[in-house]
Amino acid sequence: MGYVNPPLVPLGKPHGERADAARNREHLLEAAREMVAELGAEKVTMDGLAERACLGKGTVFRRFGTRAGIFRALLDADERAFQGEVMRGPAPLGPGAGPVPRLAAYGRARIDFLLGHFAIVRAGLDPNEPIPPGGAEFTRMHIWMLLGQARLDVPDLDDLAIQLTAALEGPILLALWMPELPAGARSPGSLADSWQALIERVCRP
Repeated sequence: MGYVNPPLVPLGKPHGERADAARNREHLLEAAREMVAELGAEKVTMDGLAERACLGKGTVFRRFGTRAGIFRALLDADERAFQGEVMRGPAPLGPGAGPVPRLAAYGRARIDFLLGHFAIVRAGLDPNEPIPPGGAEFTRMHIWMLLGQARLDVPDLDDLAIQLTAALEGPILLALWMPELPAGARSPGSLADSWQALIERVCRP
């Protein structure tokens, strides 16, 4: 039960990628990060990225496919780093703490991650394509593993893991489709406290 699947995110460095293609990819991602920081995600376009990177527009299209693909690629590296902290970082997010403290820490860290990447995640949604799972499958597997370690008296850990994944990832995903809220209306702290209260109740002996 102490096993977590490798990160399940759709992008990343392709296997067998040529050296020049890998350099172009990293150069494009760095240019995209600069544009997001300077202009905001809403101002990043395929044409603008090609011009910033001094590469042909065809190169950008071949690499990302669509504008949304730019943001999915940007999110990929941060998602993998986050998952690395969960699997190998310090406790209680990483190994070394009990399952209940780890569940609480994971939810807090995941909420912080998702809200910190709010604009990039939203820009990575393409209305003509299915919603990408992102890190939700990793979340489900990690929660399932920790629930098993907690030895809960429940009939089906799989179903409970799915429900908890929806409680953690679902509200954030739904928020991506809502109009902008007034400044201060969205509180990461209250979401994190609610997650911890939920976990403590679910795992109560």
